[in-house]
Amino acid sequence: MIVVAMGIVAVACLVAGYRMLVGPTDADRAVAADLFMFGIVGLLALFGVWLGNRYTFDIVLVAALLGFLGALSLARALTRGTR
Repeated sequence: MIVVAMGIVAVACLVAGYRMLVGPTDADRAVAADLFMFGIVGLLALFGVWLGNRYTFDIVLVAALLGFLGALSLARALTRGTR
């Protein structure tokens, strides 16, 4: 069952990667990059569950935090610093 979930998340990452490459606006590319990042984090978490490795979740936590901070900085860059 976890392998099926990994396949579904991988397909979502491929679709997000396509949208990143051909998105019509910068905002579309930013949203797709955010989805791609958290899809990779989801794949990493599922891979950790599949292997039964406890240390994977520490890596997932750090990756999720970095993804969140990256999304914030990308949103700030797209709005050109206006609040």
